[in-house]
Amino acid sequence: MRFVFITQNKAALPVGLLCDVMRVSRSGYYKWLKEKGGKRAISDEAAQEKIREVFAKSRQTYGRRRVTRRLRKMGIVISEQRVGRLMREAGLRAVGMFKFRATTNSKRSRPVAPNLLAREFQTSSLNTAWVSDITYVPTSQGWLYLCVILDLASRRIVGWSMRETMHAEMVTTAIREALVSRKPTPGLIFHSDRGVQYASAEVVRVLQSHEVRQSMSRKGDCWDNAVSESVFATIKKELVYRCKFADRETARRAIFEYVEVFYNRDRDHSALGYLPPEEFERKAA
Repeated sequence: MRFVFITQNKAALPVGLLCDVMRVSRSGYYKWLKEKGGKRAISDEAAQEKIREVFAKSRQTYGRRRVTRRLRKMGIVISEQRVGRLMREAGLRAVGMFKFRATTNSKRSRPVAPNLLAREFQTSSLNTAWVSDITYVPTSQGWLYLCVILDLASRRIVGWSMRETMHAEMVTTAIREALVSRKPTPGLIFHSDRGVQYASAEVVRVLQSHEVRQSMSRKGDCWDNAVSESVFATIKKELVYRCKFADRETARRAIFEYVEVFYNRDRDHSALGYLPPEEFERKAA
């Protein structure tokens, strides 16, 4: 168990220090790693094959850190540095980040909800705080607008909708979907920016009827809704900017598959200890 503990923590701390803490010799640890590790004593060739499998399953989105953690889940103990080297040798490089622009318009006269969330993005309880935003997806037919709602505790997309135009109805559709599937208790915080869609009477009415407390970012401060911005950056990087959608229906299908099959169920999330949102929720239940 001492050697296992060292292996599990050597990415964060020096092996020598861990050996001292666990009162074992460094030579003894490396001997165990080589002779008793089983899957741990994996050759570069075999490791690279497994790395290719993980990388392909991630849709070419995982860098060395996520690949390393997924390999360890599979029982393969390997250092992040070694994974990085093998990925470089194989020409495996995660897709890069792209910039995207905001879509919601806060220039309107409707009442502004207070900023109840106040950048408290870490919560341990499901269905206590949701965040939402709207972005655009380019297609050859024109824009397709996407609204998502994210549970802050699990980073799971709990409600979403897509429309050809940005109206309040797309927000209420996503909210109703989330409310039906999650059944939150009264007092849930629903946070967004100050866009006209979120300030609409229709959205306010739906939230109030379910005893949901509405929260809005401060004027011109994108950091107040940073988690929503982050999930859109991920969707754009890993899907939208890698595809050229011939029409809106093709984009709808691709986004549905990405959200429901990959993002919620299989994509490792650094804020969740490198667990997918669905697995995190199972363990939190």
